[in-house]
Amino acid sequence: MLNFDTKAEKVTGVGPKYRDLLEKLEIKNVRDFLYHFPFRYDDYSEIKNIKDIQEGETVTLRGTLGPVENIFTKFGKKLTKAVLADHSGKVDLVWFNQHFLKKVLLPGQIYSVSGRVTLFNNKPSILNPEIEAYTAKSLNTGRLVPVYPETYGISSKWLRSKIHNLLTSISETEDFLPEKILKKYNFPDINLSMNSIHFPESREQLERARSRFAFEELFIQLLKVEKKKFEWNKSGRGTAINKAQEAQEEFIESLPFTLTDSQKKAVEEILDDMSRDVPMNRLLEGDVGTGKTVVAVIAAYITKHNKLKTLYMVPTELLAHQHYETFKALLDPFNVNISLLTGSVKNHKDNNWDILIGTHALLYNNEEYSDTGLVIIDEQHRFGVKQRGKLLDVGKNKKVPHLLTMTATPIPRTLALTLYGDLSISVLDTHPNLQRKIHTKVVSDKDRDKAYEWILDKNEPAFIVCPLIESSESETMTNVKAAEDEYEKLKHGVFKDVDVGLVHGRMKSNEKKQMLENFKNGKIKILIATPVIEVGIDVPEASIMVIESAERYGLATLHQLRGRVGRGDKPGYCFIFMSDDSKSAYKRLKNLENIDSGLKLAELDLELRGEGDIFSTLQHGFKRFKIADLSDFELLSKVKSEAENLFPELDKYPKLKEAIMDVQETHIRNN
Repeated sequence: MLNFDTKAEKVTGVGPKYRDLLEKLEIKNVRDFLYHFPFRYDDYSEIKNIKDIQEGETVTLRGTLGPVENIFTKFGKKLTKAVLADHSGKVDLVWFNQHFLKKVLLPGQIYSVSGRVTLFNNKPSILNPEIEAYTAKSLNTGRLVPVYPETYGISSKWLRSKIHNLLTSISETEDFLPEKILKKYNFPDINLSMNSIHFPESREQLERARSRFAFEELFIQLLKVEKKKFEWNKSGRGTAINKAQEAQEEFIESLPFTLTDSQKKAVEEILDDMSRDVPMNRLLEGDVGTGKTVVAVIAAYITKHNKLKTLYMVPTELLAHQHYETFKALLDPFNVNISLLTGSVKNHKDNNWDILIGTHALLYNNEEYSDTGLVIIDEQHRFGVKQRGKLLDVGKNKKVPHLLTMTATPIPRTLALTLYGDLSISVLDTHPNLQRKIHTKVVSDKDRDKAYEWILDKNEPAFIVCPLIESSESETMTNVKAAEDEYEKLKHGVFKDVDVGLVHGRMKSNEKKQMLENFKNGKIKILIATPVIEVGIDVPEASIMVIESAERYGLATLHQLRGRVGRGDKPGYCFIFMSDDSKSAYKRLKNLENIDSGLKLAELDLELRGEGDIFSTLQHGFKRFKIADLSDFELLSKVKSEAENLFPELDKYPKLKEAIMDVQETHIRNN
């Protein structure tokens, strides 16, 4: 008897060939098969009389099949034709390139047929219809027909057949959702739900099953969040760090600017966490330019005041050098030893530092970081879970350092509950320069030259950002702008009398650093770049941003990119160019003209494009939901409450505990 853990290749009709194809759909066992849910349903449930059909309708008919005929047209096409008749009339059925049907279909038998009515040879016909011998339990016609995510060689029809066979042959599964939850929300049990989501008898039955699986997905994810919180709290003892109030106030007074209210609040939350002997696990979130770095500097300074060290990891060498200079400028008067460690720079000596700033090289340094009290990870979504874990496993004293992670990616509140539910979150929601405004305009291709002329007349430092380094031969990418091509075109074209530079991720670190230095000091007026500039590059003099092929980005990412300009005393300008003429993309991008809040834009992207954009830029290692809607805050709040209440007694529910371990997650690829 089959069960959830039976390997896919053991399912009748699968074998090695289909096993490999199924793996592309992440189907490796019977559980994956049954949790491969339809993404839509064709409604073939209403049976029509042939005499009532209208051109353009999608219909289901039932009737007797006439003779089946294979035809070769004079243009070399292969057609298969048949006539379907019921008590009210007849209609032609036509298939292309399916001559095998003549051997399969049986004239004189009753068939169910579903498809779209089209004029063919000036007669109403159904082209390439779904057809199957009529039974009371048809799979492909006469019902709500499930349509599945497919891959080459595996069709929805094939999946329907296999899933239906599994549902009729698998042993009944014990439900892992607690009985009290099933009763409280009137959910069907897992066996009925599984049948109803794949082969619903009605819309109402389908919605009940979808509600159950949406709850289930979120419930399991949020129980995992509770588990992570529990494991973090028992992972080891931290070191309680004294807030050093006088030193803290003295340092803040020395700053050449005043902290915003949200910066003050974040500092207070962070130092409160660090004053406990349970290690801090806090995320600092804030738009580009809201001042996350200075909050990190204060936390590191107070750590030094407690005779402990700080490790500060960033994703790029450019950013490491930039933060090194910032930390030195602010902390040198306070006798804080700051060192730098990257793939090409190693200026730390004999552990004689208070703050060590570095890239991934921090992870692979041979020395042990003893007396580490604080680990700060900037743009934390750029690092894998294991990398971050390795950085925490430092020192000889087995004390777990406090952890502060930072991101400029705005996190919608629903994701804060699910992906980041195990973290405390501080948000910087005010900008130090309240007058700061970035004027944004979505520019049509016909106005491109006018925009270039405006940039020339303005004569201020400008970024031009392209999504690719070099042009792609892929058909879907032919119009997408590439940095190297634009560099050659623009420096010999409209900007031939202006100094133009190029920076991208494949360049050597010292080349990128030199190019940015030239841009900062005015030797280069226009810098063409890939989104490498998104990660923390600070050029206050830059006031103009051009973003090419902007439809390829989420709104929150575009917001981060435009945040790189207007950081000095001049207003910022951002021009949004598209590489296609999609009306929906244009409408989506127009939101940037009116909305300044990164959080609002992220919420809007979640609503318009689903969680894909958010997942691709946020934390690695979290699953995409198949049924649950992450914009449904009401459901999420309800499920979160249930997960928090049930987790302390999880041991009473072994099947649920097992499900938390078993549910396969769709991991987001690393950047």
